[in-house]
Amino acid sequence: MQDNRRLRRVIVIGLGSTLLKDDGVGIHTVRKLREDISFPTDVDVEIIDGGTAPDISVFLEGGIDKLIIIDAVQAHGKPGVIYRLTPDVFESEGQDIHSPHNFNLRESLALTRLGGVFPLEVVIIGVEPGSMEWGTTLTPEVLSSFPELMSIIRREISF
Repeated sequence: MQDNRRLRRVIVIGLGSTLLKDDGVGIHTVRKLREDISFPTDVDVEIIDGGTAPDISVFLEGGIDKLIIIDAVQAHGKPGVIYRLTPDVFESEGQDIHSPHNFNLRESLALTRLGGVFPLEVVIIGVEPGSMEWGTTLTPEVLSSFPELMSIIRREISF
C-alpha cells in the first residue's frame, strides 16, 4: 500500500553579512545546519543563504508549511541572547526590536503576505549581536550561543 502523505515543507533562511561580525549570524547558522543536522524523514527541509537580500519572497513559492528566518536582532539584551519572534510581533511598530535589515525584513514579510505565498507558519529566530563592526568572525558571546541556537532550530524544523 502506498503512503500518500505529503512531506511537510520547511524553509530555513539565514540573513546577514559575514563581513560585519555578528550581523552574519544567520549565514553562519545555515552553513552549520548544512553540515550538522539530519532532518526528520517526514520533513522536506530547504536551507537558504539569503545574504542581505532585500526581498525574501524571491526564495518562496506556495505550499510552504513553515518558514524559519535566522538573523541578528537588536532588542537591547545581552549579546548571544536568542529570541523567538513571530511576524506580528516583529512587524509591530511599537516594538523596540529590530534587525539590521529591519526595514527590508518588515517590508519583505508584508510583500510575501500580499503575494499570496505566505507560509502557514513563520518564525524569526534572532540572536542579539555583540558587535556589528567590520570582521568576518562572530564574537565569543554569539558563538557560545550556537549549541542552544541549533537545538532551537531543530525543534522548529520538527514542529
